[in-house]
Amino acid sequence: MDNTTRFILDIMNAEEEEHQTRMRMSATYLHNQRERVNSISYHGGSTMNHRVIDRNREEGHARLYRDYFSNTPSYRDTEFRRKFRMRESFFMRIEKAVTAHDNYFTQPTDAMEIRGMSSLQKVTAAFRMLAYGTTADAVDDYVRIGESTTIEILRRFFKSIVEVFGSEYLRCPNTEDVSRLLAENGQ
Repeated sequence: MDNTTRFILDIMNAEEEEHQTRMRMSATYLHNQRERVNSISYHGGSTMNHRVIDRNREEGHARLYRDYFSNTPSYRDTEFRRKFRMRESFFMRIEKAVTAHDNYFTQPTDAMEIRGMSSLQKVTAAFRMLAYGTTADAVDDYVRIGESTTIEILRRFFKSIVEVFGSEYLRCPNTEDVSRLLAENGQ
C-alpha cells in the first residue's frame, strides 16, 4: 500500500472515530435533555385570537427533498455531511427508526386531504437545532415549521432516540466493545 492510500485510509478512520465519539456524546446529551424535558410542563391546545400562518409545508418538503434526498440532489454528499454533521445514510437510519417507533413522525393527511409535515421535515428540524444549537423559531425559514411545533418535535425526537438507541449508545462499553473499537482503529 503506498503512502497516499495509507494517508487517505488514516483520514477516513479518524473521521469514523470522530463520528462514533460524537454519537456517544449526542446520545448522552439526548438522554440528559429527555430527563430535563420530561420535568417541564407544556401547554397544549388552541389559543384564542391566535393568528394561523400558512407555511406551505408541502413546498417546504419538496424543497428539502429536492435539495438533499432526491436521486439528483442539489447538494452533494459533502454538503450534506457539512450541513447535517453526519452522512446521509446515517440520517436516514435515524429517520426510519424514529418514524417506525413513533407515529408522530409519519406524514399525516387531514380530512381535506391536505398533507402535514413529512418525517424528513420533522427530523431535519430536530437535527438542525442539535447540529447548530439554534432556537426553535430559526428552523421555520427553511423547514417551514413553527416554533411550538418544533419544540414538540424535538421533545418527541429525544424520547424516541433514547428509547430506540439507548440500549446501544447509552451504556458503558464492555470488553468486547473496547476490543472492537481498538481493532477498527488499528490499535
